[in-house]
Amino acid sequence: MVPKRASTQTWMVLTFALFVGLAVVAVALYVTVVLRSEMQTAMRQTLRGQAERIAIQIEREDDPESRARVLRDIGRLTDLRLRVVTPDTTLNSQPVADTTLIDAAALSGMRSLTTRFAQRSTGETTFFYVALHRPGDGFALQLGQPSPPLYDLVERSQLVLILGMVLALVMAVIGSWIAAYQITTPLKTISETARRVAEGRRAGKIRINSRAAEFQDLADSLNRASSAFREKIDELERVTALQKEFIGNVGHEVRNPIFAISGYLEALGTPRLTDDMRKRYAEKALVNLERLQNLFNDLIEIARLEYREDLINRQVFDLKDLVHEVGEMLRPKAEKKGLDLQIDIPRFRVHADRSRIRQVLVNLIDNAIAYTDAGTVRCRVQRRLDKVRVEVVDTGKGIDEEHLERIFERFYRVDPDRSRESGGTGLGLSIVKQILQAHGEQIHVESTKGRGTRFWFELPYQEEPEAVEA
Repeated sequence: MVPKRASTQTWMVLTFALFVGLAVVAVALYVTVVLRSEMQTAMRQTLRGQAERIAIQIEREDDPESRARVLRDIGRLTDLRLRVVTPDTTLNSQPVADTTLIDAAALSGMRSLTTRFAQRSTGETTFFYVALHRPGDGFALQLGQPSPPLYDLVERSQLVLILGMVLALVMAVIGSWIAAYQITTPLKTISETARRVAEGRRAGKIRINSRAAEFQDLADSLNRASSAFREKIDELERVTALQKEFIGNVGHEVRNPIFAISGYLEALGTPRLTDDMRKRYAEKALVNLERLQNLFNDLIEIARLEYREDLINRQVFDLKDLVHEVGEMLRPKAEKKGLDLQIDIPRFRVHADRSRIRQVLVNLIDNAIAYTDAGTVRCRVQRRLDKVRVEVVDTGKGIDEEHLERIFERFYRVDPDRSRESGGTGLGLSIVKQILQAHGEQIHVESTKGRGTRFWFELPYQEEPEAVEA
């Protein structure tokens, strides 16, 4: 019964054994049946031809003495064993006849042409016999001949051929086992690696000990696929961790203003409050409500920007006008803190989304004003080859180096208490990073503790259009 499931090695050995075994059986049948039968037929034809030629010679002799002399002469010159049987006498080329196919008693009953064949082995020699009865001649001739050397060679060749085929079958089985082992060993390694991956375990690099180009290419392809999958898994794990942290931060950021608004509204319902107290509580509730609204607006903005480069509407605009517009909007806030907001830049045309770059400038300059207690906040622009670099520099207290790599993460604050007091959501710099990445640019930062911070980014420069002569 053929198994429904077996190893590749088993199937290969069985397949080789089946096909080579069928070939061995076919050759053995041909050698033992067909070839042997053809050899015997050819031997009998040869013996009969010799017997007929000798019978013609004997037929020419009239008396028994002459026939006996002919038999002795032929027996002495050849290795044939001859015997002539008549109704009256029996003549032999040898002193004693070793085999009798026709005797005088049998001869008297024969009326037609009769040919008999026999094969006898005496020691290590095999003799072939033929008995020929010619009714018209009145005698029967028996001829015996030892097996010719060619016949013995063919016999030995048959045996060697059969043994060779059996040996070929054995070697085919052994060779198929070795070949299957060379094939299945790399497959087992690959299968084991795939099983570990399916079980959720990290699989290392697949290493196979094979010189077959196909297996080497397969291992290389699987290693590349495994590396890509590992990178995707790492990325998914990182994103999952960020999502958990994001959800936790959102819950925390939303919960605080909601609790504050709830507390202030509940306090407003107290009848013994003075008008000043009611006004102060209402203002605080409105401040927290505005903070909550800013948070939701920033979250919606990040959700729209993430993986959505199509939201960027590029156009050519004058960067100087945009910077001055943002500066005039934020100057009152800077003056309220006693800061010197310096915006004096040359005129450059850039190719970008004006409204999105406005968001970037507002966030960076507003952030610089919020974290600077004294000194200046400066926005400066300079051209660098085919780019225009925009820098926002302040003389604030600076950022520790340990925080620089994380300040663009969502909800990350260098000074959490101060940010909440200023109404910040912790999403401004994250939005800046998203907008610039959508433009194909990066935001950079460098800071020295106690001396200030510098943010900068670049935008594609656009040449001034040439004037058309009238």
